[in-house]
Amino acid sequence: MLGITDLSTYLVGLALIILLPGPNSLYVVSVAARRGPRVAYRAAAGVLCGDTVLMTLSAGGVASLLQTSPVLFAVVKFAGAGYLTWLAVGMLRGAWALWRGREARRAERRDGVAEAPKETVERPYRRALVVSLLNPKAILFFISFFVQFVDPSYAHPVLSFLTLGAWAQLFSFTYLSVLIFSGTFLAATFRRRKRLTAGLSAGAGAAFLGFAAKLSLASAG
Repeated sequence: MLGITDLSTYLVGLALIILLPGPNSLYVVSVAARRGPRVAYRAAAGVLCGDTVLMTLSAGGVASLLQTSPVLFAVVKFAGAGYLTWLAVGMLRGAWALWRGREARRAERRDGVAEAPKETVERPYRRALVVSLLNPKAILFFISFFVQFVDPSYAHPVLSFLTLGAWAQLFSFTYLSVLIFSGTFLAATFRRRKRLTAGLSAGAGAAFLGFAAKLSLASAG
């Protein structure tokens, strides 16, 4: 079928891989919990677009270049780790602001001051896109996983990669949708418990720091 060998095994492996937690899915569920499903789908669109770019580059051989060039791999690796660290710091600062927010609001009520909350410009689509693109392990994964299911004798391998990529995007979109509405449910449940929300945000920030550390120690092999 379109030069794909053992499609059922590919789908099982794909499902298991997508279910593994990572920075992309964690960021999407964080946006869903804080800002609702509409904004979270912008972040999901960034993830899907980033994955599409990585799959296209993988099919074109960029992953092989990263794998054979230690310097280039190191540049992409540390850029990705730095960006994840920056996101983690932002989450931890947001958690601290939520933790202290109750006392600040009480002080404002005592002083008779009612300041409008400041809106932070987050741009979830762009952030999710950058998180996806600055992940050299992802592009290496795509080429190493996809090629196992492409028949080398098939006359149109591009169709094989397109089909495998379409399945990957369908699984990813479904999984992210589940996360988005789960995050929205959690947000509604804990809307009045700001300190618990702060604790969850701090946990997400700590997880992002862990992803950054893991990425910085990754190797191209």
